[in-house]
Amino acid sequence: MAEEKKLFGMPAEKGRWMLVFFGFLINLCLGSVYNYGLIRNSVETEFGVKALMSLLPNGIALGFFAGIFPFSGRILERIGPRKLGIIGGIVLGAGWIGAHFSGNIATFILTYGVIAGCGVGLCYSGPIAVAGRWFPERKGLAVGLTVAGFGGSPVVGAQIIKRLLGSYGLLDTVLYLGIAFLVLTVLFAFFLEFPRPGWKPAGWNPPPAAAASSSVSYNSSAMVKTASFWGLFLCFAIGSLAGLMVINMAGTLATKPLLRDGVAVLYAAGTATILTQIFGLFNGGGRPLFGFITDRVGARKAAMATFVIILLASVGMLSMVWTKHLNGGVYIASIGALWLSLGGWLAIAPATTTAYFGAQYSARNYGIMLLAYGVGAVAGVFIAGYAKDIFGLYLYAFYPTAVLAVVGFIMAWFLLKPPKKTEAPQK
Repeated sequence: MAEEKKLFGMPAEKGRWMLVFFGFLINLCLGSVYNYGLIRNSVETEFGVKALMSLLPNGIALGFFAGIFPFSGRILERIGPRKLGIIGGIVLGAGWIGAHFSGNIATFILTYGVIAGCGVGLCYSGPIAVAGRWFPERKGLAVGLTVAGFGGSPVVGAQIIKRLLGSYGLLDTVLYLGIAFLVLTVLFAFFLEFPRPGWKPAGWNPPPAAAASSSVSYNSSAMVKTASFWGLFLCFAIGSLAGLMVINMAGTLATKPLLRDGVAVLYAAGTATILTQIFGLFNGGGRPLFGFITDRVGARKAAMATFVIILLASVGMLSMVWTKHLNGGVYIASIGALWLSLGGWLAIAPATTTAYFGAQYSARNYGIMLLAYGVGAVAGVFIAGYAKDIFGLYLYAFYPTAVLAVVGFIMAWFLLKPPKKTEAPQK
C-alpha cells in the first residue's frame, strides 16, 4: 500500500484542518462586500450621487457574485480549486484596484460591482468544495467554518476600513484593499487541493441512511421543473433581501437622520463601525445556528422562523416612524436580527437543496439556487434607494420587507416541501 499523503507535514486527517483555515481566510477577504455600508457615504460624496445610485455598486457586486457562481462550479470541475482560486483572486483584486481609477459612479459600478463581484463568485466555490470533500463525515461543520469567514468579515474588516477611509479617502482605500485581497487570496489559494478519489478518514464509512437518503438525483434541468425548486428559490430571495438591504446601508442608518425635520442621529460614526462588527457576528453565527435548526425541525419550520424574525425586525424599525422617537436598543436588536436571518438562509438554502434534490449534483444545483441571493440583493437596493430618494427616509424601506416577510411565511408553509414522486426525473 502506498504511503498516505501528508498535508502540511501532518497526517491527512490532521492536516486537512489547515485547508479549512485557509478557506476561512479567503472568505474573510471575499466577505468585504458586507462592509460596503461603511463606505457608502463616501461613495455618495465622491461621485455626487443620491441613495439609489450609491447602493448600486454593492447590489451589482452581490448580483454578479451569485450569477457567476453556477459557472464557477463547472470551471472548478475542470481546473481544480487551486487554479480557480488564483484566477478568482486576480479578478477580485483587479476590480478593487480598478475602482481606484473611477472618475464617476458608472466606472465604479463596473469595477467594484461587475469585475470584483465576478471575482468573489469565482473564489467562493473552491474553499467550500475542498472542505466538503476532505470532511465527508463532518461536512456541515467544515463547510460552516469555512464560510463563517464570509459572514464574519465585518468583525475584522470594519475597523481597518474605518482607519483607511479616515486617513486616505475612498479611492485610495479601495486601492490598498484591492492590493491586499489580490495578494492574500492568491497566496491562500495555492494551498487548496482535493483529496485523491475515494479518500476517506480511517475507519469511516458512509452510514446506510445517508447513502440511501436520496434514491433519485435531480440534475439542474430536472430540478428547475419542480414546484419545490421554485418554492425554495422564492423563499431564499425573500429571506435574503432584508438582510442584504441593511448590510448595504448599515453605516448610513446609524449615522444619518432617520426621521424627518433633522432629528438627531442614533450613533456617531465610530460607534456605527463597532456595531457593524457586532452585526457581523450575528451574520456568521446565523449559519451554524440555522444549520442546526434545519437539521432538527426541517427546512419549512426553519424558513418560517426566519420570516417571523424579519417581520418583527421590520416592525421594530417602523416603530420609530410611528412613534417619531429613535431607540438605539430597538435599532440594534432589529438590524442584528436581519443579519442573523441572512446568515440563516445561507445555511438553510444549501442544506435544503441537497436534501430535496440529492447529493450527486448538489454543487451545480446550489449554484442555480444561489441566483435567488442575487435577486434579493438587487431588489433590496431598489427598495432602499427608492425609499430614501422618493420618501426621504430609509425607514420606509421596512414596509415592503414586512409585507414580504408575511408572503414568505405563507409560501414556506405551502411550497417548501420535497418534490413529489410524480416530479422525479426518469432514470
